[in-house]
Amino acid sequence: MAKSLMIQGTMSNAGKSWVTAALCRIFKQDGYKVAPFKSQNMALNSFITADGAEMGRAQVVQAEAAGLAPSVLMNPILLKPTSDCGSQVIVNGTPIGTMTAAEYFAFKTKLIPDIMKAYDTLAAQNDIIVLEGAGSPAEINLKQQDIVNMGMAKLAGTPVLLVADIDRGGVFASIYGTVMLLEEEERARIKGIIINKFRGDVKILQPGLDLIEEKCGIPVVGVLPMLHVDIEDEDSLSERLSGHVTKDVKLADIAVIRLPRMSNYTDFNVFELIDGVSLRYVASLKELGQPDLIILPGSKNTIGDLLWLRQSGLEAEILKQARQGTVIFGICGGYQMLGKVISDPLGVEAGGDTPGLGLLDTETVFIENKRTVQMQGRFAEVRGPLARLSGLPVQGYEIHSGVTRYEEKDALTVIAPVHGEGEAFAEGSQNIGDTVNVYGSYVHGLFDGEGIAAKVVEALLEKKGLSGKSVAVIDFAAYKEEQYDLLAAAVRARLDMKKIYEIAGLREGGR
Repeated sequence: MAKSLMIQGTMSNAGKSWVTAALCRIFKQDGYKVAPFKSQNMALNSFITADGAEMGRAQVVQAEAAGLAPSVLMNPILLKPTSDCGSQVIVNGTPIGTMTAAEYFAFKTKLIPDIMKAYDTLAAQNDIIVLEGAGSPAEINLKQQDIVNMGMAKLAGTPVLLVADIDRGGVFASIYGTVMLLEEEERARIKGIIINKFRGDVKILQPGLDLIEEKCGIPVVGVLPMLHVDIEDEDSLSERLSGHVTKDVKLADIAVIRLPRMSNYTDFNVFELIDGVSLRYVASLKELGQPDLIILPGSKNTIGDLLWLRQSGLEAEILKQARQGTVIFGICGGYQMLGKVISDPLGVEAGGDTPGLGLLDTETVFIENKRTVQMQGRFAEVRGPLARLSGLPVQGYEIHSGVTRYEEKDALTVIAPVHGEGEAFAEGSQNIGDTVNVYGSYVHGLFDGEGIAAKVVEALLEKKGLSGKSVAVIDFAAYKEEQYDLLAAAVRARLDMKKIYEIAGLREGGR
């Protein structure tokens, strides 16, 4: 049976996900079979595994750091918010329904057998499991029903490292307050404290470290600096979404519409790696400006987000810029919005028929069950400014509940399931007329393939009379591996790994 170590935080965005990913990579580097685990994740960024199951992308990142193929065993429960007080509940990769917060609170302990079956299966296959908590273990109104923080630690019998974010201020109060709000048995599980996102000289911090160790009776096992590595973020608090404003635009300006229920914004991270590109997330008309490419991303509430787009004034501006020749691209829910109409006869979202933007000759009908499958194939004959994509290989995944009718002659890609039976079929759409500049596809990860993002940027530059010859082709998979190694090296250098190995019950330096 595997050893275990759990990473909890004093608050959301303290750095739990990154520390978990770093330890997964460190243990892997040291020769251990390691797997990540988070019993319950709330996120709009999700991934489809090889067997068609849906899981949170944070555990995909951690699986990649551990050198493993992502498995729903690593995230048996995924909550995808559909409103401010309700979420779709996904268990073992399959949706079981939508619940209000109160309904899920009363229901979730019934999922403990599913959680433990997944955990025990992983534990039988690995030397160590690195668990991640959610939010804070000191949410005293939720503790009785907890299945993701100390509740999970008890079920797994695991020691805990507590991560605190010093960048927000009040780090010692947050550590002490968290520890003191726990039950005695829970406090005893915390074997080490990690202070994260520190800027400055650790010597100046030392008196505070000594005092917090004395008051809590728990050693500080390291102080991590503000790390400058490019690891995929948790969606709800990502700095990517607010880090770029209109004045930051570069030679190629890409604007992603920040829909209220935007999902899988990680589809566009690869553009940030290309010199001369600004990737901005915009949520208002004044932020939009005159970009070279406007992207409508995926959404967990397509009709609601389409109505928001209409009410905000962004729809009218997108239509205006589309008529002027600006390139428009929709992925998944964004693709559905670009069509003529979205029909919801079963009331999957809002019910009824909702007019789309009418930029693509498509119609979408919502059905009850999702399509969740990994895909591979190629671009079809692409017209207009993105014609250079024609024939390039495509790989990614679909995750949607709509069926879209389109003209096959306008298809954007030709794809087939990676696993299982099924012939290649046309997918996606591109508009017709004198100016072809609007494209849509269901494939998440469409831009990640080697050379695809670079070709898009080349096209945008040349469309405005600039040379695209210097645009570098990005090997995104190799880049991510490099970033995991950089993260592991930085964390290994600043944590007391001897102490952490001791806490985990493993021999330092490998098997």
